[in-house]
Amino acid sequence: MAETLTAKELAMLSQALTTEGLICKKARMYSNTLTDQALADCMAAIADEHEKRYCALMKQLG
Repeated sequence: MAETLTAKELAMLSQALTTEGLICKKARMYSNTLTDQALADCMAAIADEHEKRYCALMKQLG
């Protein structure tokens, strides 16, 4: 049996998607512009983690 989400749950998922997407984009941008390779790698790892969370949230929406 398929479980439907309430309006409040959908709003929360939408907000979480927006937040994760924004953090991912900013971290990816920083990783591409930093000249310190260690910091750039750290930002790339942060972007990757937030991208994983974004994808997991998208799966919740079907």
